[in-house]
Parts: sequence; structure tokens; C-alpha cells
Amino acid sequence: MAVVTRFAPSPTGFLHIGGARTALFNWLFARHHGGQFLLRIEDTDRARSSQEAADAIVDGLKWLGLDWDGKPVSQFTRRDQHAATAHRLLSEGRAYRCYASQEELAEMRARAKSESRTTLYDGRWRDRDPSEAPKGINPVIRLKAPREGETVINDQVQGTVRVENSQLDDMVLLRADGTATYMLAVVVDDHDMAVTHVIRGDDHLTNAFRQCHLYLALGWEPPKFAHIPLIHGPDGAKLSKRHGALGVESYRDMGYLPEAICNYLLRLGWSHGNEEIISRQQAIEWFGLKSVGRSAARFDFTKLESLNGNYIRQTDDDRLTSLVMPELQTMLNGKLAEGSEKRIKKGMRSLKGRANNIVELSDNSAFYALSRPLILDEKSSRLIKDETYSLLRQLRDQFSGIEKWNADSLERYVRECAEAAGTKLGMIAQPLRAAMTGRSVSPGVFEVMEILGKDETLGRLDDVIANK
Repeated sequence: MAVVTRFAPSPTGFLHIGGARTALFNWLFARHHGGQFLLRIEDTDRARSSQEAADAIVDGLKWLGLDWDGKPVSQFTRRDQHAATAHRLLSEGRAYRCYASQEELAEMRARAKSESRTTLYDGRWRDRDPSEAPKGINPVIRLKAPREGETVINDQVQGTVRVENSQLDDMVLLRADGTATYMLAVVVDDHDMAVTHVIRGDDHLTNAFRQCHLYLALGWEPPKFAHIPLIHGPDGAKLSKRHGALGVESYRDMGYLPEAICNYLLRLGWSHGNEEIISRQQAIEWFGLKSVGRSAARFDFTKLESLNGNYIRQTDDDRLTSLVMPELQTMLNGKLAEGSEKRIKKGMRSLKGRANNIVELSDNSAFYALSRPLILDEKSSRLIKDETYSLLRQLRDQFSGIEKWNADSLERYVRECAEAAGTKLGMIAQPLRAAMTGRSVSPGVFEVMEILGKDETLGRLDDVIANK
């Protein structure tokens, strides 16, 4: 049997981080088995659905590298199939029209609650003759669910789970306006799309029992279910925005790499020995539902930040430069010095070892892109004292005569200058760093000077000396 999984988000908002993990697990399971991963946009709720949200979900999946097979399916376009299925059940006596009004149902629940009984629908129209129907009421269509026995699901993650059928009522299939409910639409779509495995959050486990009743009534083989635990915050509470329940575009804007996000989400509830850094190919090779845990995973920004930093250090310098340049355009209001990109690319090897996200990397790279004169920050300003100006002037004069402009030559000249002045190398290197970068922390100052080039180095020294 060919494996077919699906990701079926509702376009009512962004692709949040929990949804991204669900998509990832479905994608990996399908790719591991050489099967298909399908995308279905569940847009039947027209009032809350939007094209903007659908586009954001698609863009988020593309950014994460989770490609799907075939074209995305709009659930709304399949509304005729949903309605036809409900009417088929009606004609076969497996469903019935319910004429109970909303007021009547509310009264029924209130009375049941006051008598400490279940507030589930009591089936009052299950066996009544439609000729008794009141006028002016558009009926819903309900499934005739089994009332005796139990429903058992052999869940691929949760194990064997069961519920007494008396705990489930006759769910609505078609609303009074003729539109399908979520329960009906999902079952019909999964069947028609030949979905073999439904991998989703364990908040859908109760839905699975009801959906099994519908599969049984239709004579269809249900898919295999795998309900994965939800993601919680570090404090064990339900994941919220303060914990990190944001859209994937927010993580992109915060400077995370998609491969780091996928690696982190993979390890939230799934494991392969003690492996922490797992490549995309390894993930496809190793992924299986047996290694998904049953306990809720806890989202930890500190771990994500550390993992992202590891990926940044492994990433190609050209790619990092291409990610940094747009950030710098925004950061510096488009006022980038000539040759900025070339400088940053040359310096990337040292820069990326000091950053855990692209925003931080961009900020650390900014001194290469600044136009003269640099504005020194508070710490670097304090490094340039009255007694250092004469040393900087001496260095400036010596630098102008250097023919081999490289880090080794520059360091040698500065060391000689420090020895002649009877001072330590750091007493000169620190003010020099401040003059070159406007900061007190940067990659090695001699490497920085080599990358800036002779003319820019002398110019930045001149600017500092002139401001004495």
C-alpha cells in the first residue's frame, strides 16, 4: 500500500509553529516511505477564511522546504461531494433529518445539566416520522451513530484507545443551510484523496472516534491514525504567544534558518538516540511514528537559539551574506557603503562564529557596511583616550607605507609600535578596533583592517584623529 499523508490547515491565520511540526511529521513520514504528501486548505468556513492566510500558509511551507505532491486542494470546492455523501447516508437510513431548533437544543442541554445527565444530543429526531416536522424549520442532517458497544482505535502513537459509544452522540453532517460540518468534510476528503495515515495533534483524538463512525456508515476503510502530543511552553502550560506560538514568518523575521526550525521541531516529541543535529536526509531516513513520544513536548527558545547558531556556523558564506544584506538595507535605511557586500562576504567566516541568528549576524556585520565617518558607541568612545591619539597617528603614518596589506603584516607593525612605546598590544589594538568598527567587540582587528582595505582603514583613522 502506497503511503499518503496530508496537511490540512484552516486559512484563518498564520502557519503557527505547532502546525508546522504537524506538517513536518506528515512530510517526513511520506518521504520516508516513498509516498505522497498532500496539501488541503480547509476553507469551508468562508466567514473566517481568507486568501491572505492561505497564501501565508503556503509561503511558510515553502520556506520550511516542505514541498507537497500535486496541487493544493480547496475543501470549499468539494462542497457538492460533501453534501452528496450526506444525502447518500440519508437515503440508506444511516442518517436522519433533525428539526430541533437551537432554542430547543439549548433547553435540552440546560435541563440535562440541572439533572446531572449528559448534555449530548439525545437523538429526539432519530426515529421520528418527518411528517411530524414543525413548519419553518430547516433541518440538519445527523449521522445515526452506534449506541451500543465501543469504538476502538489502534493509534500509531497513543496505542490502543477506546470509548464507549454511549459517550458519543449523533453528530451533525450537514447544517441547516446545506453546508458540511468539519467532521463530514474531513472524512470525505481523506477518503477521496486516498489518505492512508492521518497524523495530527492529539486534540483531534475525540474527533477520530466520531469519524470512525462515519467511515463505518459509509463502508469505507478508515486511515491509520497517529495523534501526536501538543507542544507546551517551558512552564508546562499550553503553548501561547508568550511561549513562542507564532507564525513561521515571525521566526524567519527573527533570523532563524528554516533547516534549524525543522531540526528543532523534529526533536519536539521525536527522538533518534542522542542525536540532536539531524540533517534533512537523515530525518527522512530515520523518521518513524514509533519514536514519537506520548508526552507533550516543551518549547525552549534557548535551545532553539543554540541550535540555530550551530546551523549558522555550518552554512555557506555566500548564502549567509545574501540573508544579511537585506537586513542591513533595512537597518541602515539603504545607506550602505560601496563594496559592503564584498567586505561582508570576506569577513563572514569570522562573523558567523559570533551569532545565533541572522538579525544578530547582520548587526555584527554592520561596521563593514557603514559609510564614513563612523559614529562610535559609548564603550568604544571610552577606549580612545588622549594618550592613544599619538599612537594612532604613528600607526596611521606607518600604515600608509605598508605595501603588503594583510593581517600578518599589520599585526607585526602594531606589535613593533607597542614595544617602541613600552605598552601592551591590547592598549593599541583596542583603540584601533574602536576606530575601525565603532565598537568594542568585533572579529580580530587585523583581519578587519585587511578586509576594509588600506584606503578605508586610513580614512577611518583620519576621521578619529580629526575628532580629537
